[in-house]
Amino acid sequence: MKVTFPHMGNIYIPLKSFFESLGVEVVVPPPCSKKTLELGVKYSPEFACLPLKINLGNFIEALEDGADTIVMAGGIGPCRFGYYAEVQREILKDLGFEFNMVVLEPPKGHLLELIHKLIMVTNKKKHTYRDILEAGKLAWEKALLLDELDVLACKARPREASTGATDKCYKIAIEMIERTKETGKIKQVQKEIKMMFHDIKTTVNLPRIGIIGEIYTVLEPFVNLNIEKQLGEIGVEVYRSIYITDWIRHNLLPSFIKPREHKMLLEMSKPYINCFIGGHGQETVAQVARFAGEGFNGVIQLLPFTCMPEIVAKSVLSSVSKHYSIPVMTLVLDEHAAEAGFRTRLEAFVDMINHKSEVESLDEVFTWN
Repeated sequence: MKVTFPHMGNIYIPLKSFFESLGVEVVVPPPCSKKTLELGVKYSPEFACLPLKINLGNFIEALEDGADTIVMAGGIGPCRFGYYAEVQREILKDLGFEFNMVVLEPPKGHLLELIHKLIMVTNKKKHTYRDILEAGKLAWEKALLLDELDVLACKARPREASTGATDKCYKIAIEMIERTKETGKIKQVQKEIKMMFHDIKTTVNLPRIGIIGEIYTVLEPFVNLNIEKQLGEIGVEVYRSIYITDWIRHNLLPSFIKPREHKMLLEMSKPYINCFIGGHGQETVAQVARFAGEGFNGVIQLLPFTCMPEIVAKSVLSSVSKHYSIPVMTLVLDEHAAEAGFRTRLEAFVDMINHKSEVESLDEVFTWN
């Protein structure tokens, strides 16, 4: 058995660690690229979400590299994510690929059911629940450290004295995390990574922008045209509304493990959206209020073209923006998105934020669509 899965930011690192800890061979798809996108666009329905297209490209590349088992998350609610696996399975079969697809549906409180499915994926009866939990612990520790690494990089990049220093440290840190095979060594790796970034950070105060929106476009740098790096290069400190571990909590953990803070966050969206609309639509609205309350200077919403939950969220962001006096810009991404125009919009938005900071009061706060 050779297992593969979609690319979404750095999530391949904990997933690879998890399966290899259980003796399963892993075929990691090549990093998302123009070729990945072209393959996905060529064989996907025209109006399918961009993440579906990219994931399909991931699977084609991985199957061509020898993978025979695809692990894919499932979903519930109005978001089309719940149909991705079924659509992708049929497309890949029509293309002549032979493979097994395992869909990890949200456990809905049945943790043992999820663990049983993971044991099935490993295809080894000798694995116990304990084996699965130990492998999961190492993967979880890596995921937490990767999230911390991303926060450190976004703080350091706009403050670095030498151009490229952050990217160099980031690359080294990723390699260190990938090489770590024992949970007990994670703390030491964490300490070494913090020391690397401590050397390039300064105390300069900079504008802070929160990134919100559909999870895949927020987490995958190829899809969002490296928005975190681009904003860092023009002097902005960036924070995401969602990280790898949030995806794991939302998709693979039972409801009783999910943090209470998440339920409290959703309460902030109720004046505007008071029910589940699929995906992270409610969270998108609530995160604007949270970022405003934490003193952020602006918020950028990312969504793939035709994403229903984020389109619904976008429809109320103008009201949220005005209520909390925080600028919000929406960027819609598809296969035609170009870096040049993207960078221009980012620079204009940051210029507006800087101007707002220089003025004591404004009559109106703009929401950019």
